[in-house]
Amino acid sequence: GLVKQAGGGWLVVQANIAEQADRERWVREVVGKYGRIDLLVNNAGMGPRQRLNILETTEASYDEVMAVNLKGPFFLTQQVANHMIQPKTEETGIAPKIINIGSISAYTSSPARGEYCISKAGMGMMTALFADALADEGINVYEIRPGIIQTDMTSVVSSKYDKLIADGLTPIRRWGQPDDVAKAVVAIAEGLLPFSTGEIINVDGGFHLKRL
Repeated sequence: GLVKQAGGGWLVVQANIAEQADRERWVREVVGKYGRIDLLVNNAGMGPRQRLNILETTEASYDEVMAVNLKGPFFLTQQVANHMIQPKTEETGIAPKIINIGSISAYTSSPARGEYCISKAGMGMMTALFADALADEGINVYEIRPGIIQTDMTSVVSSKYDKLIADGLTPIRRWGQPDDVAKAVVAIAEGLLPFSTGEIINVDGGFHLKRL
């Protein structure tokens, strides 16, 4: 694969980000193999298993979505950030970075999946808090906020968004692709935004623009 061609390697660790024991094991195995963590991308996420109106949302669904989308990333970031701070004295020459993958649902009302929207709104504040707390440690924190991306999660509503996009829902009239998000991650990982932290990077085809 491309990683091997570039002289790199990889470690696959299966874990449930919602579980404390799994998060601790994940960090332990990664640090055990590589000695440090230079980049964390909080990409794990889920939508509700059943889209219910906010007047019918169940506690079980709320708890599950919040655990995966917000609680898990929050405490994983806390743990990883403490590891990132430690090697600073070793002068590795690498500025650690944390990237949270948010969503336009952070500010866009969708009452049929309220628990998802709330989790992504919370991630926006989580980004700001960690950016503020870690700036003096030389660790920058970013949020990439994707729009309507063609994935398994959106496949169930693809016909709806095909029409909306064609009708101009986004100034750039196409579906976003996972590769669009990946390119933003790579730009940050390569250190191309060194004077930014707490920054929200919209990868949404212009959805966030207020238009008349």
